[in-house]
Parts: sequence; C-alpha cells; structure tokens
Amino acid sequence: MPCTGHLDTPGPPAPATPPEPTVNIFQMEGPTANPTSQPWPGPPHQPEILAPNPPRETWAGKYEFLLSCLGYCVGLGNVWRFPYLCYRNGGGIFLIPYFIMLLVTGLPLFLMELSLGQYGAAGPITVWKCCPLLKGVGVAMLIVSSLVSLYYNVIIAWAFYYLGSSFQSPLPWSCDAPRNADLCQNTSGSAGRASASEVFWNEQVLGVTHSSGLGDPGPVQWPLALCLLAAWILIFLCMLKGIRSSGKVVYFTATFPYLVILILIIRGATLDGSLNGVRFYLSSNWSRLQSAQVWSDAASQIFYSLGIGFGGLLSMASYNKFDNNVIRDTLVIAIGNCCTSFLAGFAIFSVLGHMAWRKQVPVGSVADSGPGLAFVAYPEALSLLPGSPFWSILFFLMLFTLGVDTLFGNIEGITTAILDEFPALRDWRRKTALLGALCTAFYLLGLLLVTQGGIFWFTLIDTYSTGFGLIIVTLFMCLGIAFCYGMNQFCQDIVDMICRCPPWCSHMLSYFKVCWVFFTPCLLLFTLIYTFLDMYSVPLRYGTYEYPAWGTSLGICMGVLTCLQIPVWAAVALCHESGTLRDRFQKATQPLRSWRMATAQDLARDIIDVPFTITLTDSDFTAPPHGSSED
Repeated sequence: MPCTGHLDTPGPPAPATPPEPTVNIFQMEGPTANPTSQPWPGPPHQPEILAPNPPRETWAGKYEFLLSCLGYCVGLGNVWRFPYLCYRNGGGIFLIPYFIMLLVTGLPLFLMELSLGQYGAAGPITVWKCCPLLKGVGVAMLIVSSLVSLYYNVIIAWAFYYLGSSFQSPLPWSCDAPRNADLCQNTSGSAGRASASEVFWNEQVLGVTHSSGLGDPGPVQWPLALCLLAAWILIFLCMLKGIRSSGKVVYFTATFPYLVILILIIRGATLDGSLNGVRFYLSSNWSRLQSAQVWSDAASQIFYSLGIGFGGLLSMASYNKFDNNVIRDTLVIAIGNCCTSFLAGFAIFSVLGHMAWRKQVPVGSVADSGPGLAFVAYPEALSLLPGSPFWSILFFLMLFTLGVDTLFGNIEGITTAILDEFPALRDWRRKTALLGALCTAFYLLGLLLVTQGGIFWFTLIDTYSTGFGLIIVTLFMCLGIAFCYGMNQFCQDIVDMICRCPPWCSHMLSYFKVCWVFFTPCLLLFTLIYTFLDMYSVPLRYGTYEYPAWGTSLGICMGVLTCLQIPVWAAVALCHESGTLRDRFQKATQPLRSWRMATAQDLARDIIDVPFTITLTDSDFTAPPHGSSED
C-alpha cells in the first residue's frame, strides 16, 4: 500500500523514564509526537511522479461500447455483398465455410484486437509499446483507415442524394416518372437495354457517361459534392466530443438498421414471387464446397465485415474499463454481425424475387452486389411497390446509418492514434481543430471521387486499399503477438482483465490460443495467396471498362505503401537500440517501461492512500541476543 510519512529517531536522553517502544501507524502526517526528537536524515525525499498525460476517457456504459462496435462491424457489406456471395457460392452451402471461417479466423482476430486495445489503453500506434519492433503495424492501420475514410463517405453522399430524391412522387428512377416513359416501353424486349434505375444512376447521379475512364475525371458533380460536404459536417458534429457524443448517437444509428431490415422482411414476405427470391438465395449446391474461391470468399467476407485490421476496434476497446469481459463482447458482437448478414439476405432477395416475378425474368438476372445492388437493382425493386417513396426513404436512411456507424469507427481510430502519439492535442480546442482539419482534408481529397469519372477512382481505391495490404498487416499483428510479445503472456493479460474468469472463458481462451499460434495465420496466408492469384489473373473492371496498366500499378502502390510501414518502422526501432543485431532485435521485442501504465493507474484508483508516521525507539535498533527468538 502506498504510504507517506516520517521516520523519527529518539532525541537526547531525558531525565524521566524512557517511554515504552511504540509503533503508531494511525498518526496523521504532520508534527511528530515528540517535539524534541531529531528526524533521521534517511534517503532523500523522492518527488511524486505525475502522469504526463490526462486520464483517458471511458465509455459511459457497456452498451455504448457494444453498440459502437456492432454499428462499426455491421456495415454496407452486410447488405450489398454477403447476399450476393451467398447465392454465387452455392446458396445455403456457403454458410458452412462462412461460419468455419468465423470460428477459426474472425473470432480469434476480433478478440486479439479488443484485448490489445483494452489492456494497453492506447490507440493503434501507441499500443505497440508492448513490442516496439511492430510499431509499423499500427502506422499501416492508420493508412488503411485513412484510405477507407476517404472513399467511404462518398457512399454516404450517394445515400444522401437518393434519400433526398426519395421524397419525390413518383420516384425519379421509376417507370412512372415522365422522363422515363421511353425507357420503360417494351421492357421485355432487348435484354441489354438499360433500365430507368440504371440510367438515373449512371447519368444523373454519377455522370459517368461523360467520362472515358480513369484519366478523364471531368468536372465535379456539384449536387454530390454538396451531399459529401453535408456528410462530413455531420460526422464532425457527431464526433465533436469524442466517444461522449458518438456513444450517444449509436443508440439510434446502430439499432435503426435492424428495424428497417425487420420491416423489409415482413413486407417482402407478402409480395408475389418473394419465395422464388428466397429459394434462389438459399439454394444448395454441395459441389461448390470443392472450390477454393468459395473458401476465399468466406474468409474475406468475415475479415472485412468484422472490421479487423483497420484499428477502429482497437481504438474503441482502449476506452473500456480494464476489467471489461472482452471474450463475452467478442462473441456477442461477432456473432451478431454474422446473423445480421444472414437476415439481410432475406430482406434483399424477397424484394428482388418480386421484381423478377414482375419482369418475368430469372432472379439471377436482377441480382447484383456492391453499389449495383444498393443504387440500381434494389431501388428499382422498391419502385414497384405501392407507396414506393416510403420504402425508398426507409432503405436509404438505413444505408446512411450503416455507413455513418462504420465511419465513426474509422475516424475514431485515426484520431485516437494521433492523440496518443501527441498528447498535447488532447486539449478540447486542439482536439476540435484536429478533427476539423481531418474532415476538411478528407472532403477536399474526396472531391476527386464525385467527379464524372469519380466512380473509376472509387473502385480503384476500394479494391486495393483493403486488399493484400490489409491481410499482410493483420498477419503480422497475429504473428507478432503470438511469437514476439508471447502467447502465454498475452493470454495471462486477458485473464488479468477478466478478474473473475468463469470456466467457459478459460476453455474459450485455450481454443483461441491454438488458433492464434497455428490455424489463423495459416488461413490468413491462404487468403493472401489466393488474393494475389486473383489479382493477377482477373483484370480490374468497372462495367465494360478495363483499367489501364498504370491504374492497376497505382492501386498496387497503395497496398505496397501500407506494407512498407512494417519493415521501415522495424528498422527505426532497431536503430534506437544498441549492441549486436541479435541484441537489438531482442531489445526491440521487449515491452517498454510505460507498457501497462494504464493498468497500474486503473488499479491505483482502488487503493486508499492513508498517510501515517512510524515512531521508533532505541530498542528497535538493538539486535536481539544470538539464538533468541521474538514473538
């Protein structure tokens, strides 16, 4: 127990009888009981060392953290990518590799990020005080989050644009709109004829028909630029007070999508042809399990939908209380995210089945993924429903909230990384200026993506910013914790956080330990190899446009820039040490003295510091006779 006080020795002998030896541990610090006593010089007084940084914020409640993480993970990919992958890779059979990858790759990596952030109470860069050699992993996470934030808010701007257009009746992309009368004539004729929804997307929203490709961006689409500005202003206002403000917003943004999905499922179940869409979604093709692409798609979907390797999870966990049960949170968030993907498939394909029934075409001909599903196929299907503006408003408001939640996590990861490296910026005014500068920079850079040729740049950044570079970053994070920091030490850290670790947590931790050491790195390596093979065998396209060699090279450079951070910062860490190369490597893998500082501060809050004085007399300095014993 920390203590403060004086150590006093007796003064000159007094004529009276010497007092009995006493030890007073309750006397408050101040003047000693004997004013004639001379204090023993002793060692010089050590000044109290104060923490240089102000205390970190913490979540106001555990539900804010759970909802923030769930909103961060449940993003647009759950709605526009998972259902498409499911029907393309054997329907319901795809769920087998999907949940296997969840158990072997998703849950272990998710728990690793949450545990690392919560135990270290630091962002994606500073947390690598546990192993300075791997600081580059945190810097690479910062770059990935920045690239994703650059283009992700463009999707929110598209949703904003469609949300505003949904207040018109009839919808501007429906066949009931006067401008689309010619397009909708003889719809059962030519299969290659563009639909009204597709024309609205390409011509009015994107303006891509006026661009020849990547090298011809053209002028800015100013309606989209205004929507992008509004989106960044909203992000700035919601994150103005950090987790104190964003933690309140997620009560709406994280729960509203579930309400909309439930409403769409109920409405879709009442439509003609909806069962054909659901049957198409869950059709079983057992032979697809023999394809390596199915397993690679399952791994990549788990990897990206959980938000692993971006630094957002790590940053949000750093604001947890030290004794939060991270294993429980991992199971709740990860399983909830995957169940959301599965349920979203019913909402999507029931409505697409109805559209296929109305157009008398197979469901596969109207199914799509990515922006093609969210802004072309599904809006067209909604336009066929009675009261289509209402359903359109609900859908695009859901897309908006899904995107905003994910962007909260990305921006939180970036700001936390910067503030932990430069604590002087934690002052409210400086922090506000930093957030404003980030939002302004992202907006100005994002203007390229809302030009007439912006969709080509959007696809390029989307493909390569979260491609092989992100997998390599996560692979090094897993290997670094397992073999540099030490798997036994990492597991002990988790046990220390979960003070009263129930038996099921201990069993789960043993399973995760095996995954971290062997299964998870092997599957990440498999996914990485397949990503490289797919990247070099299939050229990048958007529609019929094939990207030129210089565009592909530019995209590869994004991934290489991310990966280069790991060896560069490892070399910096080795240069800061002394000795032989082996000695430098050994020192660079040892935690810094400031590691676990947050742990000590958390525990210190529970200790009551009671100042006291110990008064000693002559008998305390007299050695007892040899061989005697004292009680």
